[in-house]
Amino acid sequence: MIEPGRPVKDIEIDSNTSIEKIFDELAQSGGFESVNLSDGLQILTEMISDEQCLRFVSFVGAVVSTGLRGIIKNMIKNKWFDVTITTCGALDHDIARHFSHYKEGSFTMDDNELANQNIHRLGNVLVPMDSYGPLIEEKMQAFLEEEYQKGNKEMSTSEICKMIGKHLGEDSFLYWAYKNEIDVVVPGIMDGAVGSQIWLFTQKHSDFKLNMAGDANLLSGLIFKAEKSGAFMIGGGISKHHTLWWNQYREGLDYAFYITTAQEFDGSLSGALVREAISWGKVTQIAKQSTLHAEVTTILPFIYAALVSKLQKKN
Repeated sequence: MIEPGRPVKDIEIDSNTSIEKIFDELAQSGGFESVNLSDGLQILTEMISDEQCLRFVSFVGAVVSTGLRGIIKNMIKNKWFDVTITTCGALDHDIARHFSHYKEGSFTMDDNELANQNIHRLGNVLVPMDSYGPLIEEKMQAFLEEEYQKGNKEMSTSEICKMIGKHLGEDSFLYWAYKNEIDVVVPGIMDGAVGSQIWLFTQKHSDFKLNMAGDANLLSGLIFKAEKSGAFMIGGGISKHHTLWWNQYREGLDYAFYITTAQEFDGSLSGALVREAISWGKVTQIAKQSTLHAEVTTILPFIYAALVSKLQKKN
């Protein structure tokens, strides 16, 4: 026998309505993604407040090319998470934007003309060539050489991220991860500019090694000791999967909130709802979980604002 829920309530907002109150209104609105959004806020609030919980945040690198980098940075600065899992592009963009600037563009620009002007296009963000490849090569070769001269001839991706972070500044998410001792793991680090620079460094220093098993040792040490675990997964791909994969070794996540624009009809990992991971043992059967279909640069600032308000009141 199916028991219907509460009556659907019309959303009421005026000029005095707080961000928290808006989310409360969404929770009672009945549909459609608004309920998943309000559920996600509640899951994150409980997860971040749970002192027994090992907290993961995963995100795709492309968002670091946008102003959303500031929200990512602030979440890590606030120590809301213990582990970050991301892609190589996040490192590339964090370095590039610390030392230079990206520009506003549009999705409809002439890519042939941009190529002639030595400008890369990432959606509607313009990345001048001088702000990317040559700059990252200069910085990474200097960072790696400094470590090599100290006798560090083998590094995991988490150690690479700490190395980069200590050379950046307060605008950088890697800097705050380094400062707050939050581990950043990049399982696909060779798929990007930073990874290519690590490879290039090994061509001149054949005894330098990238130790991917070191990241596995780090994650296993955290997972096997965790009484609970939770994850905020921003976008899909390898960063989402790596987060889920490691949490199966402790019978799954206890909290999970996933934001995606992908659909599940093609069987992709990015399109899979959080609940699918229950069948794999990557999310517990009693987990507090929600999947929100939304474009993250439009929605995460509002989630962040509501989280700041709720956590301040909770504390």
